[in-house]
Amino acid sequence: MNRLKALAVLLLPLLSCQSMESSSPSVRSGVFGKAPSGEDIRWFELRNSKGMIACVHNWGATLYELHVPSSIGRTADVVLGFDDMTGYLSDSNQYFGCTAGRYANRIANGQFTIDADSYQLATNNGPNHLHGGTRGLDKVIWTAAVTSSSSVRFSYTSPDGEEGYPGEVAIVVTYTLTNENALVIEYEADTTAPTHLNLTHHSYFNLSGAGSGTVLDHELQVFASRYTPTDETMIPTGEIRPIASTPFDFRIPTSLRKHTETLSATAALGIDHNFVLEGTPGALRTAAYLHDPASRRSMTVHTTEPGLQVYTGNYLFGQTGKSEQTYPQRSAICLEAQHFPDSPNHRGFPTTLLQPGDTYNQRTEYRFAW
Repeated sequence: MNRLKALAVLLLPLLSCQSMESSSPSVRSGVFGKAPSGEDIRWFELRNSKGMIACVHNWGATLYELHVPSSIGRTADVVLGFDDMTGYLSDSNQYFGCTAGRYANRIANGQFTIDADSYQLATNNGPNHLHGGTRGLDKVIWTAAVTSSSSVRFSYTSPDGEEGYPGEVAIVVTYTLTNENALVIEYEADTTAPTHLNLTHHSYFNLSGAGSGTVLDHELQVFASRYTPTDETMIPTGEIRPIASTPFDFRIPTSLRKHTETLSATAALGIDHNFVLEGTPGALRTAAYLHDPASRRSMTVHTTEPGLQVYTGNYLFGQTGKSEQTYPQRSAICLEAQHFPDSPNHRGFPTTLLQPGDTYNQRTEYRFAW
């Protein structure tokens, strides 16, 4: 890293997310850029008393910066993203930090049936539907509101038929940064007609700092003893298989290098699989632990969801991100709390069907230590 870039990294916690235009008691905000419609996209900055800073904007209800201190005296931004809307509107944006849906992950052939009615969604990932389709929740403007000195709420109503999904669905996503060093994401939604809904947060994490190299030396532990194997197009076969004696065995903290390179010749090019979490779905429980020996930072994921998609950035291609950093293959990891891929087509999987009168709820926490 040259001296100028090193100085820029050191100044990040001081400079914060953007130049300030307005503020509430503890939440600064301003204009991040323009949507294709010409409407302003706004950013919001959350800080806690321990030195953490989270920056979000209302294009896709996206987390685009997350500054975390370390025990060795250096604060770093640990999520991938872009400095402005040009990046978020480009092909370089691989769902960085967004809220993914209506259905996060894949649906086979973009098809499902509810009662006697069949629905066809966009097929935007080979033959399959991915992350809500051509214009998923990551590509719309959410309404933002500061709800406390530590929270920002985003809301969006997806109209009936959007991307082929039935029902008008009203969604609320709230980001909170706590003084216990947790980024808490809470989801709530309801629908006017039976529909499938599966939401997740899609940050790419590198605990050494975004743009600092691969995460292959990070250590991962997943609190799961089973996973859902997939076919060549990354659709689950329907089987729920033990992870023992497979490259998916992360029951104890294990270097990502050990298993990711073993899987590099598969269709996934690494890890891009759903792990079946232990415990009771709906109850907040530990899903994963990630540790970076270099920075000594760690992150523990807690969620109410039944599954965790682990994705080792296999399709990152060296695109240019924040502060002209490059993001090569496996330079970050996604830990996406969600329901299983293709659940609408597998009766043995936990259901994602949301009925009128019922409320979708999810809570996922990313807790940091250093």
